[in-house]
Amino acid sequence: MENQEHQEIILKGIGGSPGICIGKAYLVDKEGVDVVKKYVIREESRSAEVGRFKTAVKKARTALRRIIDTAPEELRQHTQILETHMLLLEDKMLYDRTIDVIEKERVNAEWALKKVVSLVKPIFENMSDDYLKQRAEDITHVSDRIMENLVGADQVDIGRIDKRVILVARDLSPAETSQIQLERIKGFVTNRGGRASHTSIIARTLEIPAVLGVGNATLIIKNDDIIIVDGESGIVVVNPTEQTLLETEERREQYEIQKALMARKSHLPARTKDGIRISVMGNIELPEEVVSVLDHGGDGIGLYRTEFQYLSQPDFPSEEMLFENYKDVIDVMEQRPVTIRTLDINGDKAVNYIRDSHELNPALGLRAIRYCLQKPEIFKTQLRAILRAAAFGDVRILVPMISGIEEVEQTVNLLDEAAQCLEQQGVAYKRDVPLGIMIEVPSAVVTADILAEKVDFFSIGTNDLIQYTLAIDRGNRHVAHLHQPLHPAILRMIKRTCDVGREKGIKTYMCGEMAGEPLYAPILLGLGVDELSMNPQAIPMVKNAIRSFNTGDLGDFMAAVMRMTTADEVQALVERHFGAVVSTIEPEQQEQ
Repeated sequence: MENQEHQEIILKGIGGSPGICIGKAYLVDKEGVDVVKKYVIREESRSAEVGRFKTAVKKARTALRRIIDTAPEELRQHTQILETHMLLLEDKMLYDRTIDVIEKERVNAEWALKKVVSLVKPIFENMSDDYLKQRAEDITHVSDRIMENLVGADQVDIGRIDKRVILVARDLSPAETSQIQLERIKGFVTNRGGRASHTSIIARTLEIPAVLGVGNATLIIKNDDIIIVDGESGIVVVNPTEQTLLETEERREQYEIQKALMARKSHLPARTKDGIRISVMGNIELPEEVVSVLDHGGDGIGLYRTEFQYLSQPDFPSEEMLFENYKDVIDVMEQRPVTIRTLDINGDKAVNYIRDSHELNPALGLRAIRYCLQKPEIFKTQLRAILRAAAFGDVRILVPMISGIEEVEQTVNLLDEAAQCLEQQGVAYKRDVPLGIMIEVPSAVVTADILAEKVDFFSIGTNDLIQYTLAIDRGNRHVAHLHQPLHPAILRMIKRTCDVGREKGIKTYMCGEMAGEPLYAPILLGLGVDELSMNPQAIPMVKNAIRSFNTGDLGDFMAAVMRMTTADEVQALVERHFGAVVSTIEPEQQEQ
């Protein structure tokens, strides 16, 4: 009988970066500093304790600057993430408050830092937006660096690993991930983290497989264990059998062949077999990611999330800073469309760190357009920057979380005011910019016919639309399985939006995660979605899927889809009809 220790074990996590790799596990010896002792310091020792904290911060800053300065070429575009960590090191939220706790409570620096982090992290963790929720990890990574200096813990030096291995760690910070050398590290697995984390974004840039959020990987996997990492499905196999290894190696080779073929064709238009051209765009969070959109064949930017510029500053960014960021993206994209989404966070909590406005249910609270309309000067600063940048390219404005016509009318009035102000100052700008709204609240779907009279396009944000329509929190593991894009209610919501758009003569786009799933492409086009936008790495696969079918043949298929009563039935139907073709590149296509 096979030894218990060497039996095949399957671990499930979150697919952070697609691809498959097989190799030996290398456990990163990073115990962390979870247990921190508290002790009271003497009155005369307070300034020395504050000095000890400042020294730890300075050492962390020096180490980060070294990593930034030596980052490999392929990661140059992501050094802004590390620059943000540099800012966080001295942000008043962490730095000043920790010093304050040391001085007022006369406690050791480690305990003061731990207390401050425990107060700050929930601000982000309670947010509904996945991207913002993951910013809690940035707080963790930065505070860990300071803490390790305070307690004298050894820090990981991933750059010195000299074996061809798969990293296994409790967590990897963006700084540590940036030190990965592609010729040595095949992929990685972490206990913590999620798809929207910066670590995940860097893994996708490096194009190495990664599975995050496994929970107990470091407890189960041992050094030199043979493991399989499938970054698409979020599966890690420990001690695979010979049969599993053979099957995985076949899948890995097939994946690499398909990826290479798709990459070769990614710059070609996404045209269905009956000649319908579909724009396939990229979603970005950082200005530097625009390069990835072009590299993967994107036709433009379908969603530029602008929150990062706010989160990475100790205070609200200036109009000039925002303008420069937007113009940088527009310049690189040349005349391709750039869709700039206006601020989509609760500014009081995430930007100014005011804690007297804590919300029990932030997903239903003062966020996105609601916050912007309550803070018109902050909103107008952004609108002015967008109108100025629009003079240099093809810009669209996208407003999040619209629930009624009044919000659209107020936004139009503020746009007019911003334009008048720029006119009076003699600053170059463009007012004739298409204005679109995110369709992510059920009331927007129900009143789409009213909203369509005031806007130029719809953009469906499926992540929030699913959350609000099905009344589930994706971050809650007890109900996450109910987050089903193919639920009949969601399909009817999309159809209603597209039908109204056609009737009113405006386009309907999609920029939620659903758009990046190749298998969903025939359903989305069958429902009437005019343009798809997704994470850049998904662009070649979705383009390939679009080329595999004829829109004229979708009638009967869509009629059958709309008769289905469960998400599972729809999934089975689309797999039966299109499962084989959307992942295949036909010979005649390869020769085009």
